[in-house]
Amino acid sequence: MKYDGVAWEPSDNVLLAVTNFMASYREGVRPVDRARIADLGAFSLCFRLVFEDGFSSLLRFPCPCRVMFPEEKVQNEVAIMTYLQQNTKIPVLKIIHHGTSEDSPAGLGPFVLMEYVEHASNLATQLRAPGYQRGDRPLLDPDNEEEKLELFYSQIADILLARWPEMQIGWNVTNRPLTMNMNELTEFLHLVTQRNDAVDSEQDCRSRYVARRLFCKLAAESRLNSHTTSNSLPFKLFCDDLRPTNILLDDNMKIIAVIDWEFTYTAPAEFASMPPWTYQPHLESFLRVLKRQEDTAIANKTLAESRRISGRMRESWGHRDWAFDAVWPMMDAKFFGGGMAPDQYNSPHNEERMKLLDVGDREALGPFV
Repeated sequence: MKYDGVAWEPSDNVLLAVTNFMASYREGVRPVDRARIADLGAFSLCFRLVFEDGFSSLLRFPCPCRVMFPEEKVQNEVAIMTYLQQNTKIPVLKIIHHGTSEDSPAGLGPFVLMEYVEHASNLATQLRAPGYQRGDRPLLDPDNEEEKLELFYSQIADILLARWPEMQIGWNVTNRPLTMNMNELTEFLHLVTQRNDAVDSEQDCRSRYVARRLFCKLAAESRLNSHTTSNSLPFKLFCDDLRPTNILLDDNMKIIAVIDWEFTYTAPAEFASMPPWTYQPHLESFLRVLKRQEDTAIANKTLAESRRISGRMRESWGHRDWAFDAVWPMMDAKFFGGGMAPDQYNSPHNEERMKLLDVGDREALGPFV
């Protein structure tokens, strides 16, 4: 893209406003220089300001056009971080101040001002395969040493098993959960009419619609639960964005902070039953370490036997619960009978499945196609 002087001109004023704003929350100490952009992620823009006494602060804004509910995102993250700091041992950044768009410098949007944590690297840097280039999707190196994996996996397991006060019946629910899927679906809502070759034909579109609506029907009727699933398990905190790049490490490879909690919410315990797919090359190692940490927590009476997740993770991975397109033909045969072959899903024979849809879903099929 060519240099745009008109667009660049106000940037100095914006940076000055950001610097003055951040400096105002550390009285008596001067900043070393102006604030600098520390990171531009998928959902947030961060400025860092370094002070003469060595302290650094981080000012974080939701990215316009990528975050569909910016005010709600910030409120949610502040609430979650405060809760984790007060009730768990999970290391999170300390919040200095937060506010709405009306309170922000240069009108950049709702914000969170936090203490910056000096760190040597993040978990993705330590575990990714060689040959990574900026902009690539990091992949887990299959040649990672077992000792190194155990060091990281034991710390991750402790985070997953962290103890906090149980949710109680009678608590007020004042806000809806904000999930990453909600943000993505809102951002790409236009794809309902602008599909960009997502389907191959009209029949393919109908087949995909029918399969997904039947899947929703099964879920609504609680027919997807395995024999190990129990509706008596309590809801737990679940973070959609708990990934290696958001786990910060010190020089000794110890986790010193976990960041980006905006898409965190209370969810059914089964949400934690699926191991992260990124662990696949070393999944057995992760599950073994997780079970070991569970054993320790149970012995220390910080975890109940019924709250183990390693076994449910193993079962979920074995059933391939996460692979919808691959397993749907088998699910279809199990729940609806007939043993329809995969190649029949794009044939008129699939019309039989339409009869299983609710009236509303059948009426919506025509306009959708």
